[in-house]
Amino acid sequence: MTPLMSFVSIPSASAMPHFLYFPLLDPRLNKLRHAAAVILFISILIGGSIPGARANIGDYAPGVVLHSSAYAVLAFLWFTGSRGSAASRTLATVLAIAVMGAIDESVQSFFPYRGADLRDWLVDCSSAVVVCAILWLVLPKAALQRR
Repeated sequence: MTPLMSFVSIPSASAMPHFLYFPLLDPRLNKLRHAAAVILFISILIGGSIPGARANIGDYAPGVVLHSSAYAVLAFLWFTGSRGSAASRTLATVLAIAVMGAIDESVQSFFPYRGADLRDWLVDCSSAVVVCAILWLVLPKAALQRR
């Protein structure tokens, strides 16, 4: 084996290339992924509170698409930043996204140009469930159980 090959190979997730393993599963980045999720969530709250911002972005994508894509990314970051089995990660992720979505909808209710909608919250939670199910199936089991 050449030195380059030993550098690229990952013993814990040999089926996954290094360039994917490092950002997705490396335990050293767990806190960074959770921090990125929190920063993204705060950005969503701030951006959604700017008068006219939601209406302007609505020209490009409907609310369902915006909610599902934003909360899918949040779920991805939370799941890959969590520790434990796939089941415990899924539970933690869905609960975190449910709380974030509830906070988002409650903040929207304070603005006269926005409104809270239970359907938006359900889209947020559904996105989290779908992302967790996909990650549970796709990510290497050894890498998920190891952390």
